[in-house]
Amino acid sequence: MIRLESLTKRWDNGQVAVHALDLEVGAGEICMLVGPSGCGKTTTLKMVNRLIEPSSGRIFLEGDDVTAADPVELRRRIGYVIQHVGLFPHLTVADNVATVPRLLRWDRERIRSRVDELLELVGLDPGQYGRRYPHQLSGGQRQRVGVARALGVDPPVLLMDEPFGAIDPITRDRLQAEFLRLQSEVRKTVMFVTHDIDEAVRMGDRVAVLREGGYLEQYGTPDEVLGSPATPFVAGFVGADRGLKRLGVIPIDVDRLEQPPTVGLDAPLAKARVALGDADWAVVVDGRRPVGELRVEDAAGEGVVGERMRPVAASVPSSASLKDASGALLLSDCGWVAVVDGEALLGVLTPASVHAAARRASPR
Repeated sequence: MIRLESLTKRWDNGQVAVHALDLEVGAGEICMLVGPSGCGKTTTLKMVNRLIEPSSGRIFLEGDDVTAADPVELRRRIGYVIQHVGLFPHLTVADNVATVPRLLRWDRERIRSRVDELLELVGLDPGQYGRRYPHQLSGGQRQRVGVARALGVDPPVLLMDEPFGAIDPITRDRLQAEFLRLQSEVRKTVMFVTHDIDEAVRMGDRVAVLREGGYLEQYGTPDEVLGSPATPFVAGFVGADRGLKRLGVIPIDVDRLEQPPTVGLDAPLAKARVALGDADWAVVVDGRRPVGELRVEDAAGEGVVGERMRPVAASVPSSASLKDASGALLLSDCGWVAVVDGEALLGVLTPASVHAAARRASPR
């Protein structure tokens, strides 16, 4: 847990970088600090690990007031990841990851075991990458090593300053997904600086929106910030398309999925017509796997369903968001998307049901 009480930074010229910031990050949560340039995001992060000393206010780490603690000892309790990684170019990957354990004088075998564990945790094979140097890695691989190094001695708190900001969009997307997977395993308390509201709402359990001068405009869940902006500044910052962004943070409610008729792939058309009843279409299933759509106009005459169905490739897992479902809908010719558990059909979403789900989830 991190708690900031009236944390303030005033530079020598009198300019205020951070203004009386009150903020609490729960244990195991990711707090995203987001806002325009000059709003105090990085300054706040650096005050937490005392790379920058606050002018006033207090910093609590897991209940301990560390405002006046030894900064060097404090930083050994905190992992720190920056945009350009900051790996030591003359050290191997393994030696970079081992930096803090060596400073703490761990024995050689313990260090080797921990380095191997961490590299595997971030998706890098120790045997393949441990002896390489930073210049032999891609940007995404260097970022992974940076995260592994920050986790070296299993710190309770992780500070991340735009760690994925200088990476191409495809690699960035993969690293974001990989970090969320990693966080589900290690459950660190994370403060994460970004200028990108899309990254903030994807990554964060809570989002802190700051404006110039280090003023906190809103602190809430991604859904609250997108669905109910607290001030005109927040509304302008998150953008006029915040309704679309919200779809990315709303999960699919499997209990409210539409349940159209289903017909077997090998079923006679006569049986399919009975199953259709008054419906305009049915989902064609192979066992429990959705494979197509049978429309009422295609069900006349003799034959089997598989000969008349229209193949359907649009499906999303039940763990997906409404944004994922909407994307699949836009690529579908049939006007619905199957929601599956593994390969088994749970139900379908249509444009109307996506809209209804989004309205149900709107913050009140």
